[in-house]
Amino acid sequence: MEEKLTLMLVEDDPQACKDIITELTGSSDDFALVGITNNSNRALQCVKDYHPDTVVLDLELHDGTSDGLDFLKKLKTSDISPLPFILVITSSEDPVTHKVAREYGADFIMGKKDAGFSAQNIADFLKLTKSVILTRKAHISEKSVSSSDELEERKRSRRISHELDNVGISSKCIGYRYLIDAIGIIMQQPVQHVCRIIGKKYNKTENSVERAMQNAINRAWGSTDKDELSTNYTARIKSSKGIPTITEFIFHYAQKLNNEF
Repeated sequence: MEEKLTLMLVEDDPQACKDIITELTGSSDDFALVGITNNSNRALQCVKDYHPDTVVLDLELHDGTSDGLDFLKKLKTSDISPLPFILVITSSEDPVTHKVAREYGADFIMGKKDAGFSAQNIADFLKLTKSVILTRKAHISEKSVSSSDELEERKRSRRISHELDNVGISSKCIGYRYLIDAIGIIMQQPVQHVCRIIGKKYNKTENSVERAMQNAINRAWGSTDKDELSTNYTARIKSSKGIPTITEFIFHYAQKLNNEF
């Protein structure tokens, strides 16, 4: 079954509201009306609750504490993602008002005083642009997920970096960046051959990655105060040298930090 365009109508003229609803519900194969209100404050809450694909917004609202422009401004500065496609309908012919509406996020403006304007015009326009609106929403959602993943990765890297600093591993060591990557990889999914994975990322051999990480650990255990090490590195060290192996080190921090993510 073809996907329907979910709509919310924000209109305070009873007759206009009735006409638009009739046209939209008459095209039941194309649209699904998820919310109707004559109040801009309730409209914002409805967008948060129902995440419609499109909002048909009357700019001149008189019921409530704010008008359509205020709704657009609040919507633009909200944390709602992805934002709906905004079709503004307005009696205003003022170009400044139209400009402000666009700056606040209106995607298309229809003038109620334009020749031929009707509720059917609204339905016809939305039918014509339906596939574009849905494609845009899918694209924005995909980018939002990607951005969220990147943010999570940066947060994870900063946290790992803090732990490495605590045990005295210098950020100037080549192995420092490799250790951050290795712990991050294991946090997400325990895998074998983590050095090989990192080597491919940086175009280095598996052995060179392994040496760089172990050297970074060895230098820290040779230069950092023993009390600081015992305070900040609490895992048991099995090696007779008293220095954790790469595997011990990586899995200790992966397990420790996974509880935070």
